[in-house]
Amino acid sequence: MSENPVPVLIKNDPWLVDQTDAVRFRIDNYETHLEDLKSQYSNLYDYADSHLNLGIHYLPDQETWIVREWAPEAKSISLVGDFNEWDGEDSPLEKGEHGIWEARLEADCLKHEDKVKLRIHGADNSVRDRIPSVIRRAVQDPHTHDYAGQVWSHSETYPWQHDFDPSSITTPLIYEAHTGIAGEDPRLHTYLEFAENIIPYIASLGYNTIQLMAVQEHPYYGSFGYHVSNFFAPSSRFGTPEDLKHLVDTAHSHGIAVIMDIVHSHAVKNLAEGLNEFDGTDHQYFHGGGKGDHPQWDSKCFDYGKPEVRKFLLSNVRYWLEEFRFDGFRFDGITSMLYDHHGNIAFNHYDKYFKDGVDNDAILYLQLATTLAKQIRPGAIIVAEDMSGMPGLCRPIEEGGIGFTHRLAMGLPDYWIKLLKHKQDEDWNTDEIWGTLTNRRHGEPNISYTESHDQALVGDKTLAFWLMDQDMYWHMAKNDESLVIDRGIALHKIIRLLTFALGGEAYLTFMGNEFGHPEWLDFPREGNGWSYHYCRRQWSLIENKELKYEYLAEFDRQMITLGKRSDLLNSPQAHQLWSHNGDKIIAFERRHLITVVNIHPTQSFTDYHIPVKEAGSYKIILDSDAPETGGHNRIDASVDYQTKETEHGPALSLYIPSRTAFILERVD
Repeated sequence: MSENPVPVLIKNDPWLVDQTDAVRFRIDNYETHLEDLKSQYSNLYDYADSHLNLGIHYLPDQETWIVREWAPEAKSISLVGDFNEWDGEDSPLEKGEHGIWEARLEADCLKHEDKVKLRIHGADNSVRDRIPSVIRRAVQDPHTHDYAGQVWSHSETYPWQHDFDPSSITTPLIYEAHTGIAGEDPRLHTYLEFAENIIPYIASLGYNTIQLMAVQEHPYYGSFGYHVSNFFAPSSRFGTPEDLKHLVDTAHSHGIAVIMDIVHSHAVKNLAEGLNEFDGTDHQYFHGGGKGDHPQWDSKCFDYGKPEVRKFLLSNVRYWLEEFRFDGFRFDGITSMLYDHHGNIAFNHYDKYFKDGVDNDAILYLQLATTLAKQIRPGAIIVAEDMSGMPGLCRPIEEGGIGFTHRLAMGLPDYWIKLLKHKQDEDWNTDEIWGTLTNRRHGEPNISYTESHDQALVGDKTLAFWLMDQDMYWHMAKNDESLVIDRGIALHKIIRLLTFALGGEAYLTFMGNEFGHPEWLDFPREGNGWSYHYCRRQWSLIENKELKYEYLAEFDRQMITLGKRSDLLNSPQAHQLWSHNGDKIIAFERRHLITVVNIHPTQSFTDYHIPVKEAGSYKIILDSDAPETGGHNRIDASVDYQTKETEHGPALSLYIPSRTAFILERVD
C-alpha cells in the first residue's frame, strides 16, 4: 500500500487535484488486490489459468479426458455429444469445491472433432444444452444452424516459424481488417486467404500492425464480431485455429504485428450459444437484474467485481497472447465498462471521470488485464476504445493510470463527417481544424483516424462517399473529367494527411478506405435476402489501371512510408508555423518536417511566405498534387527551396496551389 503520496497523474495535471483521493484509491485498490492474488497464487500470470483448468482437456500421462465447468448454482451437469449419442445419463459431472463440476472419461471416449455440449439442470429448473464456457472451438451445423462445442486437439502441434517482438513497433500504423469480408467474391473468406492475399498488400502499403476484427466466436455474422458467445474460440466460419495461427505467423514474417479486437465489455444474450443464465441464474457471469442488461447493445454486462469473472476474463487475455501469439489487443467498448451509465452522459466535469457513476470494479479489471498483457508480451500494443476521454487511461498504473498504451481518437472521425455534412468548403476554419486535431492529453498516446469501420456499414457513409457520393459509380475513370471527383480525391488526401500528421502518435485505417472503397458494407441479413453482395472488398478497383482508385492507394502508401521512414508520429505534437483562415492555409513542423496545406477551393498562392525554425534548403518529399496520386502536377518536386531571411526570421517562399498539401524536408 502506498503512503498517500500525491499520485504522478495529479502532479502532471493540477486540474485533477480535486480527484486526488479517487486516483489514490485506484492505485491502492490495484495493489491490494494484486497482493491478495499473490497470497493465493504465486503471481498474476498463474492466477489467469481458467483455460487450463476448465473445459475439456486430454491428460496423456493418465490417458484420461478431464471435463471441468464452473456453474455454482446448477443442480446437475452431464456431458453429451457425438461420443454418447447425446445421452444425458451417460457422462455426469460431479460437483466439487467452489462451484466446479468435474468428470473423467477414458481416452477412447472422445476424439478430435467430436461435437459436445453440457446438459445443465439449472437453478431455475431449466434443462438446457450449453456450450462449455472455455471451449476452444464452436461450430455451426450447416442445416440446423445450431452451434455446438467441438473437441479440438491439433492446436498444440502448430509449427510456428517466425518469432516477433512487438516492442519493435514504436509507432503503430494500423490496418484494421475483417477476415470474412477481405475478398472480392460474395462469400465468406478465410484466415488462409487473408494470409496469402491481404497481408502482402498491407505490407506493400507500409502498415506495420494489423488490427483483426471478429476473432472471438459470434453467432450473428452481422454483429461485426461484437456479440461474442464463445470467448476462447476463434470464429470457425473463417477456418480452423491452426489457420488463424498461420495468419499471425505470416504477418510476423512480414514484420507486421497483429492485435485483435477483444470484447470484454459485454456478451451476447443468446442462451443457446453464450454464457447468459449458464447455471440457471442471471448473475453467474453478469450483474443480476436490470444492471446486467445493456439496453443500447441488446447484450449482457459482466460483473467485474466477482473474482471468478475477473479470473475468466484475465485467462482469456493470457490465452490469446500465448496460444495465438497476438501482439496485443484493441479493447472494445471501454467507455461502457468504465461507467455504470455506459457513457451516456456529457463529460463536462472531472468528477464524472473519477466519482460519479464510475465502475471501480471495471477499472481494477482493466488494470490487471493491461498488467498481465505486458508481462506475457513485453511491448504489447494495448488500445482502449474510449469516447469519454478519461484522464490516465494510457498512463502507468503506479501513476494513477489504467495501463493502456494507446487510445483511439474517436472524436476525429466525427469531426470530419460533421464538417462535410454541415459546412461548405469555403467555410472550413483552419484554426478550428488545428484545434480539433491537436486537442489531446499530453503523455497519453492517441491513434488518429479519419473514419471508423462503422461508417463503412449500411446506413452511414465513408469519407469517400461523403465527398463524391454516387459520382463514384460513373466518373472514376481516368479519362473522365469530373469536378466532383476532382474535389473528392483532393480533399480525401488532404484530410488524411492532416489527420495523420497532426492527430496522434499512431494511425489507423479501415480495410479499403485507403483507396476510397465506393460501396458500404451490408452483412447478410433477412432484409437483404441474406446476400453477400455488399459484404466484401473490391480489390479489383485499385488493380484496374483505368480507374482513379489507385491514386488514393498510392498517396496512402507514400504517406505511410514517409511517416515510417521519418518516425513522424513518434515525436512531440506538431508546432504551428502558420494559420490563416482567410487564405485557408495551415503550416506546421513535426519531427523537422514542414507540412503546408491549402484547403482553399479555388485560390492558389505564389511567393507565399511560411516561417520556419531552421534556415536552409528544403525539398518536397510528399505532394498530394503529384500526378501519380491523382493531382494536377502544379508543383515542381525537383526544385530546392532556399529560406529567406525576414524580420521575423527564416521563411520559405512557396507556390501553394488550391486544395493541395505537401511536406518539405531540409536537405542541407
